[in-house]
Amino acid sequence: MRRSSRVAVALAALALALVYVAPLWRIDLKAPQYPEGLGLYIWVNRITGREPNDLRNINGLNHYIGMKPIDPESIPELRLMPVAVAILIGTGLAAALAGRRAGVIGWIGLFGAGALAGLADFWRWGYRYGHELDPHAAIRIPGMSYQPPLVGAKQLLNFQATSWPGLGGWIAFAALAMVLAVVVREWRKPRAVAG
Repeated sequence: MRRSSRVAVALAALALALVYVAPLWRIDLKAPQYPEGLGLYIWVNRITGREPNDLRNINGLNHYIGMKPIDPESIPELRLMPVAVAILIGTGLAAALAGRRAGVIGWIGLFGAGALAGLADFWRWGYRYGHELDPHAAIRIPGMSYQPPLVGAKQLLNFQATSWPGLGGWIAFAALAMVLAVVVREWRKPRAVAG
């Protein structure tokens, strides 16, 4: 691989360190009684409210409809993800140092598989969170579930819920896109020489 390609792969791997200081995902809720909205940030190692009391307020509202409280301490993925990101950074740097296309393609596969597994796990968590309701809740609406959207917007009673990548998520997607562009460029290089 060209030196510039190796540098780009190394920079993409190092950019992933920013997910330790920027949220990976965000969920926002708006309703007439909360015109300023409520929000959650999902970080690599914690879940916080967008504002200081948002997580507490969301848990309070969810209690009335029978949803379990969001307790970051009880989510094992928040302990595993920092390690997974560190491994991804290390293997990305190793692939850049080795300078072999096969290593970079393997890293893309590892990155992609991890991202898909994370999104699938997030969907599963949202499904359980929104469907496994306390049958003795104060407010019960037959047939109603409260699963937040994985991506996009969804109406949940009088709340408009939106779910999008946070800054850290966009950085991770950009890093992956950059390495994919490097592989395409490197793949075309031999063909251009041969042609």
